Amino acid sequence: MKQNGIKVAIKNEFPFFMIMPALLWQLLFFFVPFLIIVGLSFVRSYGPIIGQKLTFEYYKALLDAAHFRIVLRSLLFAILNSMLCLVCAYPVAYFLARKVMRAKNFLLFFLILPFWTNMLIQIHAWFFILERNGLINTLLLKLGLIDSPLHLANNIVSVFILMVYCYMPFMIMPLYSVLEKLDERLLESSYDLGGNSWQTFFNITLPLSMPGIKTGLFLVFVPSFGEFVIPALMGGAKHMFVGSLISHYFLMAFDVQKGAAFTVASGLILLFVFGICNLYFRKKANVVKGPYAANVSKGGQ
Repeated sequence: MKQNGIKVAIKNEFPFFMIMPALLWQLLFFFVPFLIIVGLSFVRSYGPIIGQKLTFEYYKALLDAAHFRIVLRSLLFAILNSMLCLVCAYPVAYFLARKVMRAKNFLLFFLILPFWTNMLIQIHAWFFILERNGLINTLLLKLGLIDSPLHLANNIVSVFILMVYCYMPFMIMPLYSVLEKLDERLLESSYDLGGNSWQTFFNITLPLSMPGIKTGLFLVFVPSFGEFVIPALMGGAKHMFVGSLISHYFLMAFDVQKGAAFTVASGLILLFVFGICNLYFRKKANVVKGPYAANVSKGGQ
């Protein structure tokens, strides 16, 4: 009887044992390093004899115009990147989910194909497209549209172009998963009641796709805010962003405490923006709720 009880208990708790490796991985490589970073931001070392002391001086050192400009620049780029990815990704996701029938899996394969390529390789490949003798300048010169090569690489524009390119799939996939689950009966009811294509889209499709829009915006906004590889390689390190400054403090200046303080402060700013956006989407969800609430929740799963 005891053995049967043990077997039943193990069977019931089997899902928990299956996720234990993921929980341990997250604990060791996310929560523990995060706690170390938070601790370093409050500790000042006076040597092995005097010891260490809690201090807020590293946070006070961040309260200057230069750091605020870097944070605002990163926020602006993250917002613009998220919005442009949304505008470009929505038609693609809608086409894949609602229009394509036979070649859907084939097109989805090409959509996730960039994930199989290292990001550094993708960034360096864009140098051959945007450089002075690259594909774009060569094509424009042969067409006679320009007289001299354009300066497309190593500037803020190239950074923005590459960020949109790299993060576009993170916006398409959540939108696709929601749009594919839309109830066809709702769209047919809209047409039966006299609504045209645009009225159906803005009154039915767009509100019901809000869960996918919310997920996609967060998936793009968060890494865009802390991006440092693309500005460093494609931007020529001419403009500082949050991720660039953090890597500079840790790897160049070896000012670990100030880098940890800026990391924590940037994380708090990101959480604040995340909270505001979450409240906005919650209000939008409350507006949509009603006869279609079940379909909204179904589409967000």
